[in-house]
Amino acid sequence: MEKKTASPRVGWILYALAVLVRLLPVIAAREMTIGLDDMFQYDMLARSLADGEGFRWYAEADLELVERYIDIDFKAVNYDPRGVLTSFRAPGYPFFLSLIYQISGFENRFFFARLVQAFVMAGIAPLTYLLARRAFPENARSARAAGMIVVLYPYLIVYPLALATEVIFIPLVLGSLLALLRAAETRRWQDYSLAGLLLGAAALTRSVILAILPFILVWMWAAVKDRRGSLIVLACVLACIAPWVARNTLLHGEFTMIENSMGYTLYMGYHPETGGRFQYPQSLELMPYLDDAERNRLGVERAIAFIQKDPGRVPELIVRKLGDFFGLERRVLTYFYANDFLGYIPRPGLIALFAVYLLPFAVVALSIIPGLFAIQWNRAQLLVGAAVFAYTAPHVVLLAEPRFHLAIVPYLAILAAYVWTNWRVVWLVLTASGNRGWLVGAVVLAVLLLFNWGFGLWQDAGMLSELFGPDGNKLYLSY
Repeated sequence: MEKKTASPRVGWILYALAVLVRLLPVIAAREMTIGLDDMFQYDMLARSLADGEGFRWYAEADLELVERYIDIDFKAVNYDPRGVLTSFRAPGYPFFLSLIYQISGFENRFFFARLVQAFVMAGIAPLTYLLARRAFPENARSARAAGMIVVLYPYLIVYPLALATEVIFIPLVLGSLLALLRAAETRRWQDYSLAGLLLGAAALTRSVILAILPFILVWMWAAVKDRRGSLIVLACVLACIAPWVARNTLLHGEFTMIENSMGYTLYMGYHPETGGRFQYPQSLELMPYLDDAERNRLGVERAIAFIQKDPGRVPELIVRKLGDFFGLERRVLTYFYANDFLGYIPRPGLIALFAVYLLPFAVVALSIIPGLFAIQWNRAQLLVGAAVFAYTAPHVVLLAEPRFHLAIVPYLAILAAYVWTNWRVVWLVLTASGNRGWLVGAVVLAVLLLFNWGFGLWQDAGMLSELFGPDGNKLYLSY
């Protein structure tokens, strides 16, 4: 009979393994700089915070680099050499990065940031294990397998190399869900408070997670039957985000949420030339506007104009965004190889590299499908399912790309591991008399996923042919 409680020893082993494999690329890439717009922006903000200049970007020292890509006439505005106060990005990750910079200094900041991030992101593995023990308390083996999926998931191994919000966002959301499940058992205000504070910190990192709040409230009222606890969680989330909302509102003279990027996101998501995804050069069209409030208004106005001009395109875009969200994780790898970050790799090695990075998501995503129809959906599973839906839905409406699904990989790993370790039970449930409709539904979902991936590869066949050619590392493709 398996114990229903998590083993601290297993958690520490998973953490140690996760740290080890994440340190390897960090050490190997110790001289590596940064290569994407998001990373430059987070670096600018973090350096400004570390210098005590506030939440600013485009400081005078950065203008030479910025002006290569963005046509901004800084002389035409009331420019402060310290940089422009901004609300475009959420503050959580830049503050995290600035703490590292204050300790490491600026000269070797990327290496030290990646070093710290390796230890932080390694925490996702034991957190996934702990959440899996609550989701499937009768099955310790599947929880260990879920933790190992996260330990060995290729993109999660190399992700500490990136300066990106997921580094702290994923652990914060996992921690908040674990705290909620603990609070549902103990009914202690301390546990509810911890859940709310962690969720608030996650929202200050990526505000899209606020979409989960209504689901949490309904879950607590209907499944936990504790309205007092739900109010504590809500109060703590609001207490976390209120100071930054107040700061942004004072900055712009109008109510402004955590990050003032909705207009930009809508503009990119409904632009007639982007296909609903982030795409260059359209990604730079609104960036010359230094006033975030003005950029936001223009983005919203133009997005509405795009929709009004061709409203029949909206359903198609939503389907495409859903496909992109669950697409294969090849965009980042394609960009870095095509821009010669990795040097030339012979075709067999390059095919193997792409297989290593693309196949894990395909295997995990296909594996969860039988479980969606076969499990009984207990209280913990419902909370996890609500978190996945609440995170996914806004991206499908606004802007999506495969990188965004990385945040739900731990939850997919939990269900995939359960299916792998209980495949006989799952098969019996799906093929039982009266459940044949579930089996048909599982097959249809699997076919849709396979079609989505195959269609994406077919669309990019020309580019992929060049990429795998003799000069594929020097195509210099835009992101």
